[in-house]
Amino acid sequence: MQSINPATGEVLQSFSTWQENQVDSVLNLVTSAQINWAALSFSQRSQYMRNLAQVFRHNLAEYAHLVTDEMGKLLKEARAEIEKCALGCEYYADHAQSFLADEIVASDASRSLVTYQPLGTLLCIMPWNFPFWQLIRAAAPAMMAGNAVVLKHASNVPRCALALEDAFRQAGFPAHTFRTLLISAEQAEAVVADKRIAAVTLTGSSAAGRRVAATAGQHLKKCVLELGGSDPFIVLDDADLELTVKQALVARFQNMGQSCIAAKRFIITDTIADTFVERFKALVSELNKGDPKNDSTSIAPMARADLRADLHAQVEKSLSLGAKLVIGGSFLGTAGAYYTPTILDYVQPGMPAFDEELFGPVAAITRVRNTEEAIQLANLTNFGLGGSLWTRDTIQGELLARQIHAGCVFVNDIVKSDPRLPFGGIRDSGYGRELSYHGIREFVNIKTLWIKSDSL
Repeated sequence: MQSINPATGEVLQSFSTWQENQVDSVLNLVTSAQINWAALSFSQRSQYMRNLAQVFRHNLAEYAHLVTDEMGKLLKEARAEIEKCALGCEYYADHAQSFLADEIVASDASRSLVTYQPLGTLLCIMPWNFPFWQLIRAAAPAMMAGNAVVLKHASNVPRCALALEDAFRQAGFPAHTFRTLLISAEQAEAVVADKRIAAVTLTGSSAAGRRVAATAGQHLKKCVLELGGSDPFIVLDDADLELTVKQALVARFQNMGQSCIAAKRFIITDTIADTFVERFKALVSELNKGDPKNDSTSIAPMARADLRADLHAQVEKSLSLGAKLVIGGSFLGTAGAYYTPTILDYVQPGMPAFDEELFGPVAAITRVRNTEEAIQLANLTNFGLGGSLWTRDTIQGELLARQIHAGCVFVNDIVKSDPRLPFGGIRDSGYGRELSYHGIREFVNIKTLWIKSDSL
């Protein structure tokens, strides 16, 4: 396992993957720790979670620099990610008890109720693109419910993975309630199958989701999958173009486009398409490459050179099939994994830029004749994570949003995750939900208690 700075190509640190006996030892320790953790009250667990929020804020600069060094994110975006982790911890510290309170249900029993109890140990298989937040949004609710957590992080962010374990340690969590496993993807399959693992959550590619789901299903284990996305960004005739184009820039190029909920397919009505593309190009052309730790920089490297090569191949194939290059479409510089922010116009179904997820700084423009065609093409995808729709008519916007096949649709705003709202997808974007009260109930035993009085 190597930690490589994608801005420079420098190898920062190398790690050996664990041997089987190391994994076995940690799983034993976590299994024992979980029993005591589940026995704590909500107020006791919430104090540890509040401590963790304080650790994130106290170490914000250190963690943000670590994220930038290891996966290339702009430092200002990395700082926002760490702050979001603190907010997520506080949210579940505040709300876990009410979300999992016993529910009294009237029946023919003297007393019947639904109670929510932890499953055991959760395996979190996490990606590199938001190396702190992706873990926290899964672990915070799971642990507040009384589960322990083991983390298998992406192989290119091992230092982030170890920093997360240390953050839980600094927060005073009981030993072994959260542990990081330095294991390969192949080793992770055996951990999914291990009887000490009660459930699994994965954020990653659709291909990885299928493999994990198959193994979890074989062993009858609950899993939540948050997978890829090809989110439509639909712009109707009456949209506020000044606002919409500015938000389009953020929706596509935040985190250098390396986000499952980044806008991928820009579906624009013909009457405004020329104006939209002209303004969008102007904003994209102002993006500047530089040191990702400099707040004036707006172009960061992609996380890995191989991912950049894959993205470029998708661009080239789309151009060969008739897409038009508006700007970009090439490697940027000789050092690091930089790619020129790119706009492709006249993208159609059958091109990689439409059919596949573009996980990088490439925007695909598809022109449509009317609203009906816009919705039809928005739904012409195997994915179903998120989408956004832009119109001054919010009543029509809500009606159209209900027709888009996705786990969330935002009207006049970009897609984002929020602890207060459930997050997840359908189709090849996975199943199950994170965040909100829906997320904390994914990894609990929803248990019915039926009590009849002896006197009856």
